[in-house]
Amino acid sequence: MNRPSQEVADVFRKYGPDYLAERGDSLSADQRRVLRDVTCCRTAELGGHVEKCDRCGHQKVSYNSCRNRHCPKCQASARADWADRQAADLLPTPYFHVVFTLPDALGPLALQNKRAVYGILFHAAAETLLQIAGDRKHLGAEIGILAVLHTWGQNILHHPHLHCVVTGGGLSGDGSRWVACRDKFFLPVRVLSRVFRGKFLDLLHKAFDHGKLSFHGDLAECQSAERFNRFLDTSVQTDWIVYAKPPFGGPQQVLKYLARYTHRVAISNHRLIDVADGKVQFRWKDYADGSAQKIMTLQAGEFIRRFLLHVLPRGFMKIRHYGFLCNRFRREKLAIARRLLGVAQDSPLDDPETPAAGNGDSADAARTCPACGHGKMEIIERLPKTSPAASSRANCADHSPCSPETTHDTS
Repeated sequence: MNRPSQEVADVFRKYGPDYLAERGDSLSADQRRVLRDVTCCRTAELGGHVEKCDRCGHQKVSYNSCRNRHCPKCQASARADWADRQAADLLPTPYFHVVFTLPDALGPLALQNKRAVYGILFHAAAETLLQIAGDRKHLGAEIGILAVLHTWGQNILHHPHLHCVVTGGGLSGDGSRWVACRDKFFLPVRVLSRVFRGKFLDLLHKAFDHGKLSFHGDLAECQSAERFNRFLDTSVQTDWIVYAKPPFGGPQQVLKYLARYTHRVAISNHRLIDVADGKVQFRWKDYADGSAQKIMTLQAGEFIRRFLLHVLPRGFMKIRHYGFLCNRFRREKLAIARRLLGVAQDSPLDDPETPAAGNGDSADAARTCPACGHGKMEIIERLPKTSPAASSRANCADHSPCSPETTHDTS
């Protein structure tokens, strides 16, 4: 893939210093770190190495990645590695895509309490899916769920929602049989919506009662129970959107989707068009206008502000597993599911026409000399970091995008 002509890092380099001078006091340490890391990514500041072809002598300098999970450039390798690990867990069953969206009224509360509210979003959605699927009126089985948090819309504004990829069937209560869902139908979205709303609000009330929520600015008055309840009453009156998409074509289509979807950031470099004169232009899809492709122009400061809205708290897991995919019984229950579905144990479902993401071919190609096409590139020199700040960030706990960045909840 060709390198984009414009990158988020270019915006940060050109306009980040002015943004910090004007609004730096309002930024969290995590947001400041993202600004620094994305700016330094794959530059001399982070060090690197020199490679030389063992046949023609061609040399190439490569700089290190920042490895911050919010960096647009650091997700490709993380995505491929993660997809390889997931391939063995796919089952020959339909998979459905269910999206849980928070009402706009709760957006400000979520921004001020990211760890608490996003965590509640995960638990409420998972409990809803497990409860309804477990009901014999609907499916009567324990399903497997992979949930991914996205906090943005196409315009990069705050739009927290959870994408759940769910098995179209599950294990019976005693584990003796596989219960398949009806063809092209998973669970009733109206029921999911009502149950999700009830569970989310219940968990939010409990968080308030235990003092786990904070309120600032326009929400300061919600510190009193009366005001908080009034605030929630407003959100109850709005629609709580739960959307179920049609099932995927097969396990490899699921893998392709997951590999592309799980490691997204607020905006990719390939959507940027121009960065000049204090403005940023980018492509976006307007879902309110029939998904029409449009171009949006923002002041650079506003672009940076929107991007930083989506910085997650350090250590917060944005990919989680539930149901028979949870950590406690994952291996055991997957083995049972494979046996019931007639699949070989611990082997990915190969599609000869669709190789899994991140296979060895790309790695071999990367080592082949780009000049002669025959020799292998070998590292002949290590380049030290030029930025003291970069050295201190190397051991930061939030620099984990190339790790699985997942958790397997036991609920």
